[in-house]
Formats: sequence, C-alpha cells, structure tokens
Amino acid sequence: MKLGAPRKKSGWVMLQVLLLHLLVQSVHSQNSRNKLNITNPGQSIPGLAVQLRRVSNEKVVVDNGIIQVTFSSPQGLITGIKYNGIDNVLDDEIDDRGYWDVVWYEPEKALEIDKLEGTKFEIITQNEEQVEISFTRTWTISKRGSLVPLNVDKRYIIRTGVSGIYMYGILERLEDWPDVDMDQIRIVFKLNPKKFDFMAISDDRQRSMPSMADRDNAKILAYREAVLLTNPKNPMFKGEVDDKYMYSMEDKDNNVHGWISSDPPVGFWMITPSDEFRLGGPIKQDLTSHAGPITLSMFTSTHYAGKEMRMDYRNGEPWKKVFGPVLAYLNSVSPKDSTLRLWKDAKRQMAEEVRSWPYDFVNSEDYPLSHQRGTIEGQFYIKDRYVSRLNIYGKFAFVGLAPCGEAGSWQTESKGYQFWTKADRKGRFIIENVRAGNYSLYAWGYGFIGDYKYEQNITITPGSQMNVGPIVYEPPRNGPTLWEIGVPDRTAGEFYIPDPYPTLMNKLYVNPLQDRFRQYGLWDRYADLYPQNDLVYTVGVSDYKRDWFFAHVTRNAGNNTYDSTTWQIIFNLENVNRVGLYTLRIALASAADSELQVRVNNPKSDHIFTTGLIGKDNAIARHGIHGLYRLYSINVAGDLLSVGDNTIYLTQSRSVGPFQGVMYDYIRLESPFTT
Repeated sequence: MKLGAPRKKSGWVMLQVLLLHLLVQSVHSQNSRNKLNITNPGQSIPGLAVQLRRVSNEKVVVDNGIIQVTFSSPQGLITGIKYNGIDNVLDDEIDDRGYWDVVWYEPEKALEIDKLEGTKFEIITQNEEQVEISFTRTWTISKRGSLVPLNVDKRYIIRTGVSGIYMYGILERLEDWPDVDMDQIRIVFKLNPKKFDFMAISDDRQRSMPSMADRDNAKILAYREAVLLTNPKNPMFKGEVDDKYMYSMEDKDNNVHGWISSDPPVGFWMITPSDEFRLGGPIKQDLTSHAGPITLSMFTSTHYAGKEMRMDYRNGEPWKKVFGPVLAYLNSVSPKDSTLRLWKDAKRQMAEEVRSWPYDFVNSEDYPLSHQRGTIEGQFYIKDRYVSRLNIYGKFAFVGLAPCGEAGSWQTESKGYQFWTKADRKGRFIIENVRAGNYSLYAWGYGFIGDYKYEQNITITPGSQMNVGPIVYEPPRNGPTLWEIGVPDRTAGEFYIPDPYPTLMNKLYVNPLQDRFRQYGLWDRYADLYPQNDLVYTVGVSDYKRDWFFAHVTRNAGNNTYDSTTWQIIFNLENVNRVGLYTLRIALASAADSELQVRVNNPKSDHIFTTGLIGKDNAIARHGIHGLYRLYSINVAGDLLSVGDNTIYLTQSRSVGPFQGVMYDYIRLESPFTT
C-alpha cells in the first residue's frame, strides 16, 4: 500500500500537467485565431496541413483550412477563392477574375494584351507547411506576333496558417529575340460585386464605391476614364465623378489597399512588402484599387511618366526579372465588430510582411535569400555656400541604389531592381537586403534642386556590408538667390489648387486639403480665374500659395478650341551687372505635350530658351500633382535686364487640347557669381 500511494499522487500530477498543456494549446490556438481575425463560427482552425488536389486536367485546388484557391490548369488563372463562407470572393459572372497581364507591342505595330497563360503545370514544393506551384510558358519564334516574347513562370504559394496567396513571376527574354516594347505588367483581381462595396487605400482615403454597372450607365467626361454618375443604383453617388486615377498613389506609400464586404465582414487586400521590383523610384505613381470592384498589383507601367518609362528591348537584348512576391490577403471579423478593424488588421499584416522581407520560403534560385544579399550605409550632406558655410545634413533625403546610369536616370529606369530608403534627420541612411549586382548610388530630397550620384559604381556581393561614409552633394548654383517661387520638393502641391466644379466632384476629396488636386476638371478652372489675361506674379507682393496656379495649362476658348498662355513674373532689381550672366532655374514637376518658352522684358522678342516639345506624363488629366521631374538652368544675359522692374514671360505654346501644360516645382533667379 505504501508503494501504491505515491503512484496515485504521481498520476494526479501527470493529469494536472496534461490539463495545463491542453489549456496552453487552447490559448495559443485562440491567439492565432484572433491574430488572423478568424472569429466566425465554423471557420477552419489555422495550422492545418496545406493540401493540393489535381481535381482534373483543367483544375488545381490548394486548401490550407482557411482559404481554398482554385487555379485553371495549365493556364494558371485564379478562378476561385473560397473564404469565410463566401464560395468565391471573385466575380463568378466573368471569366477574367484573377490573372496577370502584359501590355506589349512590337515597334510600329498595334498594342496587344497578353494574359501570360501557362502551358505547363508543375509542383515546386508540397508539404504540410506550404505548397508552391508553377505555371510556365516557353516562347518560340512561331509565336511571334501573337504572344509577348517572354518565357513565363508564374508562381503561387499557399502556407499553413496564412489567409492569403503569395504570388510572384519570373519573366525572361533570351538573347537575339525580337524587338519589343512593354508598357505595363500587373496582377488583376476582379472581386464579387455583390459582396465588396467599400474600398480603402489609406487611413484617410476610404469610401463606399459605385459599381461597374453605375459606371457603364454614366456620362463619359472629357478624359475617357472619368465618368459622371448620372443614374447609380445607390442615389448617394449621383452627381459624383469616378475615375480610377483618383485613387493613384506613390509607390513608397502603396503597400496595402483593397476592399471590404459587410455581409459577411471580409476584407480582400493587396500587400506589397517591397518596392525592389517596381520601377521609377519611390514617388512613381500608379493605380491601386478602383471601381469594379478591382484590386491591382502594378509592377510596371507608363502611368504619370509616359513612353520615357516603357520597357523597350532592341538588338536582341536579354533580360530576366522576378516580380514579387506580393500577397493577396483575406481577413474577417465578427459581424458584431466594426468592419474598419479589417483595414487595421490589413495594415498589421502588411507590417509583418515588410519585416519578413526577403521571404525565406520562396523556392527559386532567382530569388535571393537574406544571406545572399548585401547592405550599404553612409551619411548624406548638402553643400550650398549661399545657404550655409558648413555642410548641411541631408535631412530626410531619399537615397537609393538603382541600375548604373546618369544622375536622375533612376526615375525612368524600368528594367532592373531599385532599393530606396529615407535618411534620418542627420542624413544617415542604411539600405538593407540589396540583391547582388552593380548599381549607382543616387540621392535627392526636399529643399534642394537636382540629383546626386555617387562618383563610383557600387558592387553588392552576397553578405557584403559597405559603408560609403560621408557623401556630399553640391546642388546646381551659380550665385546668390534674388528671388524664388515655390519649394523644391518635385511636386506642385504647394501652389494654388482651386475649388472643383460643384457638379464635378468626388466627395472623398472635399475636405482633405492635401488631396484637393485629385478632383476632376481643375484644368478648366484656369479659364474661369483668368478669362482674358493670364497670370501675373509680382515678386515680394504675390504669394505662391494663393497667386500661382498649380498647372500652367491652356485656356478654354470655347467651341472646342484652346489658347496658349503666357505667365509673367515681375521683379525689381536695384542694380544690374550688365556684363554678367544671371541664372534662371526652372524645375518642372510635370509636363504633358507641352513646350515652355522663356522671354525677358519683351513678350514679342525671340525666346532665350525653349524646352522643345516635352512630356507625356498626363498628370494634369489624371489628377496627379507631379509626373517626371525636369530641371532647366537658363543663362540670362545681364544686358537683358534693367534697374527697376523686369518681367520674365513664361509661355506654354502648345494648345491643341485641355490637358497640355506643365506643373512647376520651383523657380529661382540667381545673380552672377560673387566671391
């Protein structure tokens, strides 16, 4: 009996330990459920093994117990996503629901759209933790003219416990393949319009949205993508303007956007954890989500840039690039909770994906892991002796690695990888997880004009850690500032942006002052404000926030005709160096089919400078506040100036339509060099 008593006590202890273990497991499971916002009864429990089923020769299904994704095979189109009681969050009534596409053409030939449909299905990884599948297509010369000349490998990864789909693509051209231009590469999701009606792209840009049917029955406006909603199903939208470009965003801010369904409360989000595979630098603007409901992952495009940013391949140039991975993320909350929790959770998930970059679960030799990448750091200074005798910290400057080129070439570079960061208050910067390769180191920022480029190319090798130390940029400068208009920040956002027409408004942008430029038709407001005479700005009297229109556009003269416009800058000089050279700096934030001419003190004289025909960025029509940055330094002979009042005439001479014009970033007149 004495021997039996301890056994009973030991058994009781073991039972207690077992109960405690089960309790801990239960708490851990509940925490996982809360983290994923999986709170509805009957939902699958996270952590189940990922399963892949080849349902037929035409269909592949992957299920992780949270989401079930159906792919067409071997095309690799996403035809169904089952989640949280919704049989398909995509639009069942159309064929194109979840797909890649490329806008392409051979030189001098018609534009084509290729949905990159695969011809071969392959399992890359299959275990309880994840499934990675591939849909490939190999190009041959027999396909010339019908398919974009690219080898295609579309990859999809579904992981245990993750309510989403990781997506990436490997696109490649081989040497000696035909010439081709590509304007756009993207992923498109068209969601179930009966479910998703609320869109969120940032904390302050969220709203209920009209449907595609509302757009189809609307009045098309002067710019074809914009419509006036005349007979929407929901009367709250009547009289509003809808345009997908109203919801564009700079890439540095375009990390998460998507849609919300209220019944059941479900979110569908596009998460982009890195910009390395995008083009054009941190402030390249592009589409996000828009009426449809549609959600996009834009990898490349010519939006807000024009053909200067297209990917053009000539003379058999080879190329290969990995786009992504990006994450299509789904979440849900209890019907008792606010659906805005879905947006907060999407931001949380986005932050988690950013922290996890580069991913360690991607199974491709073309996607380097963290230890196969390198790091560069340093400290950026500005040297401008007319501002300070000491070097100035490059406070909050953008510093980046991009393919080798001239200073500023990064903003139209479209084929390679780019890695950007923002310096701190003292100009210190660190760029991590850089792919191995050769780069130029670039920088630019608020408060100074022009572009910096480090004098040597940068070579990143796997595991390398480079410190370039202090680097100093001397912005263009010939002499002290006589006067200036605006702030050098590469946008026209500081200038006067008029109220929109009451009959052509988007209610989302009525209140936020920072987004007033996104309203439709602001270009026509110039003619209302200046019906006969053009803008006149007097230095020392005028205020650029009030008196400098945000875009130098044509004047609507009626009957579908437009006049060129000439703006005047009047300034007073107490003395003039008649044998010296003054310098006029004009930084443009945007240009669209325009030509800027400069004259001094005589509007009918020959111009002393012209840009020639420039720009295709369409920022005026597409509600942007900037496109591509251009900087011009113009010599002004001292004998053209006089003691007393002087006038610089700025003429935008092209006037075929309403969307031609420029946006100024900053203008400065410098006196001749002084010691």
